[in-house]
Amino acid sequence: MSSTLREASKDTLQAKDKTYHYYSLPLAAKSLGDIARLPKSLKVLLENLLRWQDGESVTDEDIQALAGWLKNAHADREIAWRPARVLMQDFTGVPAVVDLAAMREAVKRLGGDTSKVNPLSPVDLVIDHSVTVDHFGDDDAFEENVRLEMERNHERYMFLKWGKQAFSRFSVVPPGTGICHQVNLEYLGKAVWSELQDGEWIAYPDSLVGTDSHTTMINGLGVLGWGVGGIEAEAAMLGQPVSMLIPDVVGFKLTGKLREGITATDLVLTVTQMLRKHGVVGKFVEFYGDGLDSLPLADRATIANMSPEYGATCGFFPIDAITLEYMRLSGRSDDLVELVEAYAKAQGMWRNPGDEPVFTSTLELDMGDVEASLAGPKRPQDRVALGDVPKAFAASAELELNTAQRDRQPVDYTMNGQPYQLPDGAVVIAAITSCTNTSNPSVLMAAGLLAKKAVTLGLKRQPWVKASLAPGSKVVSDYLAQAKLTPYLDELGFNLVGYGCTTCIGNSGPLPEPIETAIKKGDLTVGAVLSGNRNFEGRIHPLVKTNWLASPPLVVAYALAGNMNINLATDPLGYDRKGDPVYLKDIWPSAQEIARAVELVSSDMFRKEYAEVFEGTDEWKSIQVESSDTYGWQSDSTYIRLSPFFDEMQAQPAPVKDIHGARILAMLGDSVTTDHISPAGSIKPDSPAGRYLQNHGVERKDFNSYGSRRGNHEVMIRGTFANIRIRNEMLPGVEGGMTRHLPGTEAMSIYDAAMLYQQEKTPLAVIAGKEYGSGSSRDWAAKGPRLLGIRVVIAESFERIHRSNLIGMGILPLEFPQGVTRKTLGLTGEEVIDIADLQNLRPGATIPVTLTRSDGSKETVPCRCRIDTATELTYYQNDGILHYVIRNMLN
Repeated sequence: MSSTLREASKDTLQAKDKTYHYYSLPLAAKSLGDIARLPKSLKVLLENLLRWQDGESVTDEDIQALAGWLKNAHADREIAWRPARVLMQDFTGVPAVVDLAAMREAVKRLGGDTSKVNPLSPVDLVIDHSVTVDHFGDDDAFEENVRLEMERNHERYMFLKWGKQAFSRFSVVPPGTGICHQVNLEYLGKAVWSELQDGEWIAYPDSLVGTDSHTTMINGLGVLGWGVGGIEAEAAMLGQPVSMLIPDVVGFKLTGKLREGITATDLVLTVTQMLRKHGVVGKFVEFYGDGLDSLPLADRATIANMSPEYGATCGFFPIDAITLEYMRLSGRSDDLVELVEAYAKAQGMWRNPGDEPVFTSTLELDMGDVEASLAGPKRPQDRVALGDVPKAFAASAELELNTAQRDRQPVDYTMNGQPYQLPDGAVVIAAITSCTNTSNPSVLMAAGLLAKKAVTLGLKRQPWVKASLAPGSKVVSDYLAQAKLTPYLDELGFNLVGYGCTTCIGNSGPLPEPIETAIKKGDLTVGAVLSGNRNFEGRIHPLVKTNWLASPPLVVAYALAGNMNINLATDPLGYDRKGDPVYLKDIWPSAQEIARAVELVSSDMFRKEYAEVFEGTDEWKSIQVESSDTYGWQSDSTYIRLSPFFDEMQAQPAPVKDIHGARILAMLGDSVTTDHISPAGSIKPDSPAGRYLQNHGVERKDFNSYGSRRGNHEVMIRGTFANIRIRNEMLPGVEGGMTRHLPGTEAMSIYDAAMLYQQEKTPLAVIAGKEYGSGSSRDWAAKGPRLLGIRVVIAESFERIHRSNLIGMGILPLEFPQGVTRKTLGLTGEEVIDIADLQNLRPGATIPVTLTRSDGSKETVPCRCRIDTATELTYYQNDGILHYVIRNMLN
């Protein structure tokens, strides 16, 4: 096969009287052999390699290896993938723009051309993570929350506006528009891109990486994409390909249909549980089977959204007639829809009934077997049948750290002049939130219809429940209003609070003061029920110990019942005006009622709401910025600071230093999430970050959240490992970001101990269990440890994005050998660690780690290097991916 395979595969197709050039997989198959049964997700990768073949980053051998995947449904080869575009949200986008601005400073200092620090592919940043539910339960909640958001985030938004004018191909969707994944699904995603190159229209599959782990939602539209760390996304937008191993692909066959009363949320929680059990970390999942013939695109997007929760790189749904139907509904042009159909069929990427691609492994679900479910109390994969929730709640309360073995009595409190009692198990937050479900008209209409029936019967929300509705796009408000359901949701307290992530990412806002006081006074275990995708400990609200994922109609039902101990399958939710019991089945809408309501959703709604998607409110328009290539950093800013990552960088990398005499900063258990490592939510006044802000004149009411402060490394380093629920095994029985400064015994904050170690020039290590770094694609969970002085993390296993982020920040990820753990080794955290010969590191190599115990005895453990590819090794040797990119620019 010659290096002209790229040219040999070039062909043309017609769509809507227009000729497009494209790189044809059927033509390439003449040289590569039959690829008809290659999973469609891998066909997207294969086209990408074909189009970018240059003999260096993409070679004949790479293309052959991917085509040859069919032989064993597996291929051991690293490839360079170039996504068509990059998607960002503001929590991850602000630090990314800080990095880009800092890179311009570094390039300038080292004598390079600052204009090279510019995106080479389109970047869309959607501001959705900053709105907090301060006001709720009334008609003014939306306006008040928007006003507070603009007030708190004025400096951040000025900075993003500066970025919009300073960088090319960089667009910003203003706050109050929607959630990035829903805006991506409803508007930005194209399924097939076309652009003018050298006078020819070239067509190719839409694809992307995003700085948010739920970027995977777009796979429901047949668009290949997933979340990466901010640093990896920055490298991608600057022209660096995404280095990846050709993935295994797990086929998930869907058959049958959902039964009456079962929702897409119940389906996704079942799929998540099944795939977690199957084991899909680092793999693609591709859905197939005749069940897809009747599975609406919104349901597909809900399933694709939760890929991070089942651990897969993505959950891909191939393009078919339902994709085109949704594109028309959401206001995409006829020209685009025709191109998508013609292109997908020409490339063998179209799903036909009965398609059975070759997969690495398969599993199957008859959707008729799905039952009403929640997931909780603290992991999205822990599905619980509706009738078993009280049992699961009781079991979780027993497992609490330092729990008193006693019956917790209700606590008296007064609110708005009325006396109440707050019971143990109270539902204090009920939030219809998150792109996972608010992109789905069937479950939102179901919530509205359930609310209507409840109000008609005289049911009310329990007084201690903080209810909220935060849709992922304005279209939702349009169709709920069209169905005349908004007044009933308002009546139960589910007033609109904002168009953004809110409760799903921990921006639930404060609970009413009497409720917070009662929870603390009675040491009550309370619950939050939300239609989101994550329910990790401490994420939703610091005082809420159990968090439950549920469909929007179940969120409304729990607001009525008000207690996790009530069995919604058998107990009354409340009593009607006559005093008769009302059960869930009495107010649950029928499939016909939901279908009739969903028919009211029209393409005009989408066109109207997205006509001025980049315009923003008057407050947004009034933000003025100076036009300049480099940013005017302000030394007194507590939001935006020049990051220190490139301060000491030289034009050539220094050799990697061995790790000598490293101390263990934290010894952690299983499923430590990036939320544990770098929280996104509220900042406690008595934490290192809280004290820093107070010392800089910031009042407690203006703290905002960790997520909003990610442009300031001083706040973020102090927030690293500061989650209130993290448990460092070096201090048994203690919760929160505490450790010991060894060899001393005194407990202190992880930040304070790390600063003492830095003064002593002592390198640091973290020891952990399985699934270290699961959850959000949070690059500060790698940046923070880097600034604390951590050089190595040794765990039983790593989650995909976090492992990559650690390498991207120059931190070495090592894995214990099978069957060896911190427990089998009897580690106390007092051990000293030595790792030699790092200059000769190889991907996947076995690395001897020497442990010296406090009695002087030594033990060597052969750990596996989790730098998986040659490209990752190059990044590590350059002290990180962005250092490598800068050096490339200088050369």
